[in-house]
Amino acid sequence: MFTNTIKKSLQDIFSPMVLTFILKIGFGAILFWIFIFSFFWDDFSTFVTSYLTWIPFDWLQSTIAYIAAPLLAYTLIIVTIAILTSLFSEKLLINLAKKHYPEKKAIASPSIMGSISSTLSSTIIFSLLYLILFPTFIIPVIGQVIMLYVWSILLKAPTVHDVGGLFIINKSELKEKRKKSNLIAMIASLFNYIPFLNIFAPIFAQIMFLHH
Repeated sequence: MFTNTIKKSLQDIFSPMVLTFILKIGFGAILFWIFIFSFFWDDFSTFVTSYLTWIPFDWLQSTIAYIAAPLLAYTLIIVTIAILTSLFSEKLLINLAKKHYPEKKAIASPSIMGSISSTLSSTIIFSLLYLILFPTFIIPVIGQVIMLYVWSILLKAPTVHDVGGLFIINKSELKEKRKKSNLIAMIASLFNYIPFLNIFAPIFAQIMFLHH
């Protein structure tokens, strides 16, 4: 049952080894962007405002810009966490598999280039959709659903590649498991709505894919 998958994943997410991984990756990414923005925030904010020149009325433009710059900065943190998780989660996933499924052995180590390629392609698609659909994000309810879907794109392909490539050799089995990857990515992306808990999203998606 999928509810059991969620239950197991939530239990794992609060285990010491997962929390240690998350704190290293998550707070590392947060501190990195805090450092960058401490020097370039004004330039960054100006850039975001320039993108919003199509919006009528100066007061509306300035209001949206006030929200848009922090939102985009927050998104950059999310992207960075997703990339770092994809690149460095292999050892953690193997340890979790040993804990829950002793019979499940890592069949291969997903190639670094494959992980980078999968993550970069997802990031590019995510970035394009984010820029195109950004104005819709301010629409109540509908905007949040659209944003959730866009965020899920960032997690879906890297999760399938990293976890599937590590444990699944049978292509038909991987194809079957991939069917729920959209749902898994969207559930994990819900963490992105809560500051600081967003650091859990990418690894939560990978753990869910491991369990389902």
